[in-house]
Amino acid sequence: MAKSQLMEYVLNDIEKQKGVSIPVHASLFERLLVSKAPCRSIHPNPDDEFSMEKVGPSYRIISEYETKFRDAMHMDRPPIDDPLMVEKLRPHGYMLLNGHHRWAAAMRCNIKKVPIKIINCATESDIKTILEKSQHDKRATIDLDEVIFRSPDYPHLEKKAFTFPFSVRFKKRIRLGIPALLYSLSKQGYDIWVYARDFYSIDDIQKFFKAYAAHVDGILTGVDKHTQNKSERAARVRELINNKYDTTLHIDNNAIVETHGKTGDFQEYEINVPEEDWAKKAIAIIEEIEKRAGSK
Repeated sequence: MAKSQLMEYVLNDIEKQKGVSIPVHASLFERLLVSKAPCRSIHPNPDDEFSMEKVGPSYRIISEYETKFRDAMHMDRPPIDDPLMVEKLRPHGYMLLNGHHRWAAAMRCNIKKVPIKIINCATESDIKTILEKSQHDKRATIDLDEVIFRSPDYPHLEKKAFTFPFSVRFKKRIRLGIPALLYSLSKQGYDIWVYARDFYSIDDIQKFFKAYAAHVDGILTGVDKHTQNKSERAARVRELINNKYDTTLHIDNNAIVETHGKTGDFQEYEINVPEEDWAKKAIAIIEEIEKRAGSK
């Protein structure tokens, strides 16, 4: 498959899927048992830069993967180690979330099947439903990987709250005080949105927090906050969420930033305490914000 043929295939495939395929949630059974899929059952993501004519794939990266795959096949080894991240489509097949260049290299190497990991993402309709059901006009946003999750050797962790087999499939640990912080936010009338740059299945994240008796309202994964997704879908989702809330608390490791959507005003509150007191300080700041808002 030459360069021009690859891009032609990508654009034709996107056109064929338009108005036909929609993302759906895969069952736990399917996510556990389906570990491979035919290359031609995997469809490029129209929202990814790889699939956009003005940006397109990096053929240098594709060539590097091709060399790696052909070398592995020559030595009778599996050519692809890490699974491609995909989302299930209805009526059939999968849409790529992460791994477009590896998929393209596999296509050019005539590899019939590739390893996959099926991820259940929040769909646009999921987000609309959450917003329609909510009676709140304020939200809190927290980064899963940067703020909530911690490595097993981190000194200030919540006691592990889940057992086999979930503990094998999902090895993340949670920072001390996170359940108390989420409880405080819910009590103060905030919708809680957690997001991550990496791809996680939203049902795994829901199960994770439920194990700690903690509640979150919205889960967005595969979100890069530094280079925000510029796709039409991502823009629509941002607009839906931003139009819903008057006040947002962005909770980070070092500060809480309070912003007001209608006025554009913001205020920053530093969290400058020892790690073991991080959640306690964050809760105190939120209570102070609420006290000040109540006195106006």
